[in-house]
Amino acid sequence: MPEVVVALARALRSMAQPRLWGYVLAPALLAFAAWIILALLVLDRLVARLLDEAPLTWITGLGAVWLAKLLAVLGAWAFVLAAATVSATVLAALFVLPLVLRRVSAREYADLSAAGRDSTAASTWNSVSAVLLFALGWLVSLPLWLIPGGGLLVPVFWLAWFNRRTFAFDALAVHASDAERRALLRQHRLPLLALGGVLALLAHIPLLGLLVPTLAVLAYIHYCLEALRRTRREARLTIIVEEDQ
Repeated sequence: MPEVVVALARALRSMAQPRLWGYVLAPALLAFAAWIILALLVLDRLVARLLDEAPLTWITGLGAVWLAKLLAVLGAWAFVLAAATVSATVLAALFVLPLVLRRVSAREYADLSAAGRDSTAASTWNSVSAVLLFALGWLVSLPLWLIPGGGLLVPVFWLAWFNRRTFAFDALAVHASDAERRALLRQHRLPLLALGGVLALLAHIPLLGLLVPTLAVLAYIHYCLEALRRTRREARLTIIVEEDQ
């Protein structure tokens, strides 16, 4: 999907701007602090709790104690990482994205008129509902961890979904009308999820993952605004062709 590659390349280029590093560091520091606090306070308890719950108790009962412990540790670390990343992502969506959007849109998408509205209430509800659905999906899909590879794929999928749900809406809120936003989110559902998947994979890389929330802000801004620009150009061309006929 070339649009995803272009969006990531533009996001990396934007991150090279010194003025944006204040926005980069805030979510990164929150993610790091959340990761340390959760690792110290809940990691051991969570491992013990997972070992006492099905289906790990079934695995222990079959004599594969080592496998049950391994799955418990992987599950606990995945939870800590997901919780830290989600915290930083929500901060980035609510506070960093509006500031970065204003700067990037004025610099690179000045031709796009603002047809939407910047609603703090709508953005907050979008982030809160995304967190609730993310947590529910995570819990419901825990049995899939027993499938080989499930412990790697399930967290990445849900984090990819969370990225798309959280950032795509806010990236379009100011510039796209309600009709344009709904159409774009529907038409670009899979590429936006793929973009979220790449970012979810990067989030699992030590240290680099701390920068992912701000990278996600920039990547979704570039993807969504460029998609909106193409849509409006195609609409104008269609009107011109119809008038000529």
